[in-house]
Amino acid sequence: MEPLSPSSSPSSPRQRRKSQSRWKRSLRYYYLRFLRLEGNPKAIARGVSVGMFAGFFPLFGLQTIIGLILAAFFRGNKLAAAAATWVSNPFTYVPIYTFNFAVGRWLLGGKNIALETIDWNSPEMLAVGSDFALRLFFGCFVVGLIAAILGYFLSLAFIERYRQTRRSQKS
Repeated sequence: MEPLSPSSSPSSPRQRRKSQSRWKRSLRYYYLRFLRLEGNPKAIARGVSVGMFAGFFPLFGLQTIIGLILAAFFRGNKLAAAAATWVSNPFTYVPIYTFNFAVGRWLLGGKNIALETIDWNSPEMLAVGSDFALRLFFGCFVVGLIAAILGYFLSLAFIERYRQTRRSQKS
C-alpha cells in the first residue's frame, strides 16, 4: 500500500477548501434559484408566509406537508412554502420551541412546576403534559402568525426590489 501524500489526505486544507467551496456554490445556486422563482411576487410571498407559519410548529416531518397544504389553500407558491418551513431546522429547534413555550406560558399563564416534585408514574403527569402541549402550541400559533405576517411583507418587498434591480440591469 502506498503512503498518502499530504495533499491527498482527506483532511488536508486543500480538500477542505474544495469541500467548502462546493457547499458555498451549492448554497448560492439554490439561493439564486429561489430568488428567480417564476410567478407573481405576491404568490411567492404568500408561500413564504405560510411556510414560515408551518415551520414554527413542532410537528417534525409534517411541517413541509402542512406548508404545502396551506400554500395550496392560500394560493401561494408551493416551492417557497416548502423552503420557508426550514426556518426551524435541527440547529434552531430548541431555541424556537423554548421561546414559543415561553410566549404561550406568558399569554395563557401557568405555574412553574419543579421537575423534582413530580411523581412520574402518577396521573398528574397527564395534566402536566397536556398543560405543556397547550402552552407550546398556543405559543407556536402566536409566534408563527407574527412570523408569517412579517415574512409576507419582508419577502414581498425583497422580491419586488430584486426583480426591479434585475430589470434595470438588463436595460
